Amino acid sequence: MLRRTNLRPGYVLCAPARHPLPQPRQETRPVKTGNTPDTSNLTPARRSKTNEQPLVDDIRLLGRILGDVIREQEGVDAYELVERIRKLSVAFRRDADQEANGALKKLLKGLTDDQTVSVIRAFTYFSHLANLAEDRHHIRRRAVHERAGDTQEGSIEVALARLRWAGISPRAIATTLANSHVSPVLTAHPTEVQRKSILDAERGIAQLLTARDEIRAHAQPRDALTPRELAANEAQIRSRVMQLWQTRLLRFSKLTVVDEIENALSYYEATFLREIPKLYAELEGALGQNKVHSFLRMGQWIGGDRDGNPNVSAQTLEYALRRQAEMALRHHLTEVHYLGGELSLSARLVDVSEDMQALAARSPDTSEHRMDEPYRRALTGMYSRLAATLKALTGGDAARHAVAPQNPYLSAEEFLADLRVIEASLDANHGAALLSQRLRPLIRAVEVFGFHLATVDLRQSSDKHEEVVAELLRVAGIEADYPALAEEERRTLLLRLLSDARPLRVMDAEYSPLAQSEIAIFEAARRLRDAFGKQAIRHYIISHTETVSDLLEVLLLQKEVGLMRGRLVDPAAGASKKRGQGKSANEATTGLIVVPLFETIEDLRNAAPIMRAFYALPGIARLVQASGAEQDIMLGYSDSNKDGGIFTSNWELYRAEIALVELFDELANSHNITLRMFHGRGGTVGRGGGPSYQAILAQPPGTVRGQIRLTEQGEVIDSKYANPEIGRRNLETLVAATLEATLLQPTKPASRAFHEAAAQLSQASMAAYRALVYETPGFTDYFFSATPIREIAELNIGSRPASRKASQRIEDLRAIPWGFSWGQCRLTLPGWYGFGSAVESFLSQSGSRKEGLALLQKMYRQWPFFRTLLSNMDMVLAKSDLALASRYSELVSDSRLRKKVFQAIEAEWQRTSDALATITGERQRLAGNAALQRSIRHRFPYIDPLHHLQVELVRRYRAGQTGERVQTGIHISINGIAAGLRNTG
Repeated sequence: MLRRTNLRPGYVLCAPARHPLPQPRQETRPVKTGNTPDTSNLTPARRSKTNEQPLVDDIRLLGRILGDVIREQEGVDAYELVERIRKLSVAFRRDADQEANGALKKLLKGLTDDQTVSVIRAFTYFSHLANLAEDRHHIRRRAVHERAGDTQEGSIEVALARLRWAGISPRAIATTLANSHVSPVLTAHPTEVQRKSILDAERGIAQLLTARDEIRAHAQPRDALTPRELAANEAQIRSRVMQLWQTRLLRFSKLTVVDEIENALSYYEATFLREIPKLYAELEGALGQNKVHSFLRMGQWIGGDRDGNPNVSAQTLEYALRRQAEMALRHHLTEVHYLGGELSLSARLVDVSEDMQALAARSPDTSEHRMDEPYRRALTGMYSRLAATLKALTGGDAARHAVAPQNPYLSAEEFLADLRVIEASLDANHGAALLSQRLRPLIRAVEVFGFHLATVDLRQSSDKHEEVVAELLRVAGIEADYPALAEEERRTLLLRLLSDARPLRVMDAEYSPLAQSEIAIFEAARRLRDAFGKQAIRHYIISHTETVSDLLEVLLLQKEVGLMRGRLVDPAAGASKKRGQGKSANEATTGLIVVPLFETIEDLRNAAPIMRAFYALPGIARLVQASGAEQDIMLGYSDSNKDGGIFTSNWELYRAEIALVELFDELANSHNITLRMFHGRGGTVGRGGGPSYQAILAQPPGTVRGQIRLTEQGEVIDSKYANPEIGRRNLETLVAATLEATLLQPTKPASRAFHEAAAQLSQASMAAYRALVYETPGFTDYFFSATPIREIAELNIGSRPASRKASQRIEDLRAIPWGFSWGQCRLTLPGWYGFGSAVESFLSQSGSRKEGLALLQKMYRQWPFFRTLLSNMDMVLAKSDLALASRYSELVSDSRLRKKVFQAIEAEWQRTSDALATITGERQRLAGNAALQRSIRHRFPYIDPLHHLQVELVRRYRAGQTGERVQTGIHISINGIAAGLRNTG
């Protein structure tokens, strides 16, 4: 018997409207907090229901409008078909109704391709609209809590309060931040499904929902204007929903790297450029007079990540930096323009500083109307310089020209210096009130974003570097067969070459396309750093780092193009230099931090030994210290999970971090090098996803220390950062968690008993996982049949191939589509499989089952690592659905294989569910996460039809019905399911 999630159905997708333009319900009394009434006197159950009412109202409103649009655009028959499918799907979910199951299958098989696509579009758009309502309600509830003084965990306010209670002064906090580096890094991936046009339309609807709350919040009793304003607001929402319905969800051509770059830039325009300065202002306000260093900065992979993506090149890297610079500079230009309008201060009425007078005097603005307005004159000159900078760096033209562009800024620091002259003059001459609205946010934006917007990381697989180095050595006559050398021989040769000033390339020699393209990337990086600043490109990530020579090869390629200069210090000379002393004249420095990426279980286990051997090489520690004394190390959540399963992946990541911290603490005795962990987290729990706040606090003791980078990917970027306010809250969470993890050190070292238990669980979990995925005959066939992986790979969903090699081996499949596919069929297997078997094995091997269980329960209560991991599994299981997954398993033609694999998965699902309940004491999923419970209750009944429709279309597609409408329907269903689940990529 299949276990189905017992969630009541949601609301009618498209309830009939009585009038063409329904009038909103009139308020009988003013509402004090958005449209959320006072619930202080209600019982908890009534309070919960009342608190949800605004969300219910928004979902009903959007669903009704969408229904009206469908009826108007597609006809009554299309509307009624959507409703029939919705009701049958709800019956299948709610009651395990086999009659409904049969009726649903019969109905879907009888649909034409056009009907199927129309229905899929309806439910997909509803998923998108429900997300907007949910985001609005999240903001609404947070505002209610804050007004009541009930601040929430993960906020800066709570973090600073905890620091105050611990006796840590604001000055100490500011000092910590001055030495910190926090960076979310946006990445694209093979399952990206959003179009910018859709994102823009949805942002418009989100703004209208916000305005609707504001209209209600400011309503007065018997205010006749409010219903009229609400009706006008609804009409605007209706027009936006109609725009969505008439805008295609899909691209006609395969997504390009340029498309991915443009999509990412939209989040800077909507959120980051304005919300990050607000976050800093909030932090400084809370810390009093203490200036906060710009420690929070954005990172980007799009345009520089070549691992497995042949479409990324030197050209895409240049395009990415050019477009990023244009985004940053146009933001700065706009703000300078408005500052010029606001700072109309006359020198006849106020004093100005000498530096300010000199800045105005240098301006080419000679208008007699502004001769007594030094700030305006200065800003006009600064605008002309910024316009010239825009032209020089990007080829673009500024929107306004009071004077002709001239004398471009050579760096963002130069522009920043002019802004600070204005700030100092206003502050010293009774103009402090004019600083906070625009000038200081602009200063902060320039500090954070410069002229480059975000640091673009470069990434390539180690085997590609090996091929290029081998070719360079062979053509130069230095080593005929570099790949055949033993590791020690490679290290000796590479160190000798790094100490030799001569380049390797031979004049007029012909090199392979691979060597040319890879060297072109390094050359472009050098040019772009010179043009946009050193922070434009700072990290070079080496995928599949397995040996020390993998790191040395990238240093050698940097040397080849001039990114590494000088020679490695002689060991004896290096030993004689005091720590902190300046570098010698010919001492080597490198422009890019060489960042190893440890991905598989074996790689993670070898991480510390590899880095120990690397730093033991002569001159390496001095090279890193002279180049900025920073060492980033990236840890791969995705591939380690695909390799060993969820528990083993997390445990080996934990162990690797501890070992690396111990190593760099040892190095601190001789070299002051900062270790920064870079967490390659994806959207799904199976790829390191889950709440960022808990994830950071669950890190091993001493591993944060104010330093953290982490990737943000796919639909998670949209759910976190599409809405500006939610975006700022998510960034705030990163800051709060980093502060708490660094200064409060809430995670104490786990006991030896905890570590031994985790190691035992890991061993059994990995054995169970690999027994299914890698050792079950036919499992690969099952996976490729029972999930839409083939359709994801074949349709135009991302710029990157789904597999690293042209094969159907799971080992070659990229981890992202692996996890994405399991989410699409609602098994979410990478996020939980193996844990149930591990717990059973652990308890059976314990001296006493009761004592073993007591230990696991104690680990859950006291160990953040274990508690967070189980919480994430709980979330994944809540989003899984075996009944829906069974529908996908019907796509497997081999009935014996289907039964064998699905029964194994079902049995492990039940074991894991039971294990979580036994350890946590909670039989119900998400007992401690009311917000996600609410989300599932309201949204999942409308995702289910998309699964049923997807299965039917995949069946047709694989049967040879490969027409355009079938492909379109599959693709849209992938979009809708991904949007509904929200953390699938």
